[in-house]
Amino acid sequence: MTPSPPPQGRRPALTLSIAAFGTLLVLVDYTSPLTTLSPTAADLGLGPSAQTWVLTGTLVGLAALLLTMGSAADDYGRKRVFGAGAVLLLVSTAVSAAATGPTMFLIGRVLQGCAAAAVLAPTLGLIGHVYPVGPGRVRALGMWGASVGLGIAVGPVYAALLERAGGWRSVYWVLSALSALLIALTVYGLQESRNDRPRKLDLLGVATLAAGASCLIAGLAEGRHGWGRAPVLLLLGLGVLLLALFVLVEARIAEPMLDLALFRSPGFIASSGGALFTGLAIVGLMSYLPMALQKSAGETPLVASLVLAIWSGLSVVSALQARRLATRVSATTQVAASLLLCGIGEAALYGMSPDGSWAHFAPGLVLAGIGSGVLNAALARLAVSSVPADRAAMGSGANNTARYLGSALGVAITLTVAGQATDDRGPRYAMAAGTDHAVLVAAALCAVGAGVALWARIAEGRTPAAAPPPSGGGAGGAGGTDATGSAAASAQRPAVSRG
Repeated sequence: MTPSPPPQGRRPALTLSIAAFGTLLVLVDYTSPLTTLSPTAADLGLGPSAQTWVLTGTLVGLAALLLTMGSAADDYGRKRVFGAGAVLLLVSTAVSAAATGPTMFLIGRVLQGCAAAAVLAPTLGLIGHVYPVGPGRVRALGMWGASVGLGIAVGPVYAALLERAGGWRSVYWVLSALSALLIALTVYGLQESRNDRPRKLDLLGVATLAAGASCLIAGLAEGRHGWGRAPVLLLLGLGVLLLALFVLVEARIAEPMLDLALFRSPGFIASSGGALFTGLAIVGLMSYLPMALQKSAGETPLVASLVLAIWSGLSVVSALQARRLATRVSATTQVAASLLLCGIGEAALYGMSPDGSWAHFAPGLVLAGIGSGVLNAALARLAVSSVPADRAAMGSGANNTARYLGSALGVAITLTVAGQATDDRGPRYAMAAGTDHAVLVAAALCAVGAGVALWARIAEGRTPAAAPPPSGGGAGGAGGTDATGSAAASAQRPAVSRG
């Protein structure tokens, strides 16, 4: 099985721009509620549980469908899946903008997660198809990684400013208009790519993964209001059972959606593990930080979003510069070092006080931002180079699935740890103490993730590199060997990556 050759006269820079714009747009959509939740809740009558689902609903759609969309993109057309995601993003943001009550608004948020899955999953496959293996691809993937950080940086600030000017509904109407622009760019700017021989649709795998991920994230969301309740335990147990069934299904069918043999590859483990701990330790804490700044330190939504932008903005800069490390340091080593740097930055956030200044957070956010940017770029490279050339979108989907499952768990852990703190001086001081506990837990999780990536790097050094595939590893393949010596194995065996 080989990927389609790249078309003559292709426009790699345009493909990269559209893929990066789509990525930025879905992350702006995901992070917008960080600074607009209060006015939205007041207008629509969202209770505490419903407010929890404003972010969680999007995570359900993302985690449930990312891997499915990646597999569908490889087999039935990356442009087709990307474009379908753009259409659904337009519809779903319009649904949220026009919502007259909590149910309609939350349905829109879940559909936005489904749309984000369809947009995100094919992006690395689209880029890998038009950029030959080498420095150009490394630079392109670094720019895509920068779009992740830029979306997180822009989202809360964009939402805070637009909410001030036109109300919270204007945030979603503008996103809907930008989605229409993305549709037009997709139709006229992207060229289709897919595998020569599509695999059969893994219906049982799709069903068990979607249902298992949805139950698990729903259980994590509801658990924030009490972990011992029967519905929470039922959802968590059912989610774990269905995900175990998914693994069993993938191990037994001839053409699985996720080839479990890939987990023999240290590069794939570093990619998936690094993405999981990015969600657990970084996204989880940073999603909580704006709320802590507003409710404990008394900052306005705009100031809180600008403080968060120190981290996310620097991640953009460092992702763009990460290509300079590509020929000197392997991607797996970059993942380990970046997670460790993020952990040090998060530990430096310790010491929150209602009487203190936001400037206390600046040094830690600078370190975490630099680490996050290099991490995003390195994970993007590994997601492409650690899978066979014809499964690039599946590699992207697996990487992003791990990231957003980790994010859901990370948010739940952060809120649970922070919520356990008490202080006789009042809730603001209790939240400050809880935030300190949460940053220490996040820093420890970063250290664990760095250890996993370091193990993968050591394992790489002990594993002979696989021969490049006879086709698909050249100029047009999505896998192959990159500038640092990564090698993607043939479709008949797991890939072995040296980052």
